[in-house]
Parts: sequence; structure tokens; C-alpha cells
Amino acid sequence: MSHFSQIKTKIRSLPALQSALTDLGLDWKSGPQPVRGYRGQAQTAALVVEQENGYGVGFSWNGQEYELVTDLDFWQQAWSVDRFLKMVTQRYAYHTVLSATEAQGFQVAEEAKAADGSIRLVVQRWSA
Repeated sequence: MSHFSQIKTKIRSLPALQSALTDLGLDWKSGPQPVRGYRGQAQTAALVVEQENGYGVGFSWNGQEYELVTDLDFWQQAWSVDRFLKMVTQRYAYHTVLSATEAQGFQVAEEAKAADGSIRLVVQRWSA
């Protein structure tokens, strides 16, 4: 019986996910990499954040999006699973917006972080 949990996300861009994890100060390894779990079980992930206890937190592609894959019995992050996913998702959305606006010729004119943790971006595009 597997102890792995697979938690759905809305994450579809690996580069934006990598940037989000880097923003959070997490050291990640690009895969395919094994995520270790209970009794030596392993699952393969596209990206893995190693933990000090030797067990990892991974993100694996399910054909539509990246799912968080880990053995929750060995969770050793500074945040709860919910908080971790909220923080990763926010930074992921930030990088996705930056990438999309840059591709359309926009530049960030203003960026502000509110007390509640939300981020306000103002983008602009100069036309010739």
C-alpha cells in the first residue's frame, strides 16, 4: 500500500514552477527524480525539493497539470501543506503573469505587495 499523496494543482508551466520555488528559497532538482516515501517506496517526479530527512516533495506531470507528490508522514517544510501550496501557487501565478505580459510586449511599471500578502502589478506597453 502506497503512502504517497498526490495533490492536484493548477500548475502547468514547469519554468514558472521552478521560479516560484526559487523565490521561496527552496533548493529543487530537475527530474526525472525519485521522491522517496515509506519503506523505500518511490515515485518519479519532474521536479523534487529534497528535505533534510531524506524524503522529498515532488511535482509530477499527470498529463494536464503538475501534482504535488509526497509522503505526508515525512513532511518537513517550514509551512503546512496548505500554506506551502498557497505560497507556491501565488509565486507561480506571479511568474506566469510576468511571462505572458512580457510575451505581449508589456513591462512592469509598478509592483507593490500589500499587508495581506497580495501583489499588485501595473504593466505598460509603449507603442511606436
